[in-house]
Amino acid sequence: MPGAGLATALVACAAGGFLAYHLAGAPRPTLHAAPAPAAQAPASAPAEAAPGSSPPVPKVPEVLPPLALPGLDGRLHRLSDWKDRMLLVNFWASWCEPCRREIPLLRSLRSERAEDRLEVVGIAIDFRDTAQKYARDSGIDYPVLVGEQGGLEAVAAFGMDPVLPFSVFADRAGRVIALKVGELHRDDADLILDRMRDLDRGRLTLAAAREQIATGITRLNMLRSAPAGGAAQ
Repeated sequence: MPGAGLATALVACAAGGFLAYHLAGAPRPTLHAAPAPAAQAPASAPAEAAPGSSPPVPKVPEVLPPLALPGLDGRLHRLSDWKDRMLLVNFWASWCEPCRREIPLLRSLRSERAEDRLEVVGIAIDFRDTAQKYARDSGIDYPVLVGEQGGLEAVAAFGMDPVLPFSVFADRAGRVIALKVGELHRDDADLILDRMRDLDRGRLTLAAAREQIATGITRLNMLRSAPAGGAAQ
């Protein structure tokens, strides 16, 4: 079934924090920050979940949507501006603590994976002046687009509820390979990007890359959720 592999990968990645909670005093009350790893939603989740059941799996596009948002450089950008690059598109906000924690990792990944032609693109669901100041103060050196007006539409274009942070991984053909909800960790990123590199070099098929990512992310989430001193079975 077309898209089944992506849905499976999404379910596993969403286990990193799909249930959202309000941040006290957040400047955007319609946005939420993702908590620590939550229970995994079933792969067979229905389009409309019954009362008391797990939430439905979001409909993530197979390819990057044609978003157009202004950048901190003052120009209008589309994700297609970075065609023929592997992309890590990170949705964040300055008030979101897990978003802030991700920034050093994102900077490192961009530098370390330059040979793989990886580009990191931040999409700030925030006010332009606030995002610009935070980007400057935190040393963000990758492109940042601002969703001050169209941010929630951009979130919806990826089939997501307004939960932050989340990261979208796309290959050089613009195909969405995985979507990680919640804070991105080093082991998550390396797993996904290593499989994307294997896909790019013809060592894996698209279906195999997505399946391995789904399996690996599920395992990492289980380990992260295991009680201290215990081990996930």
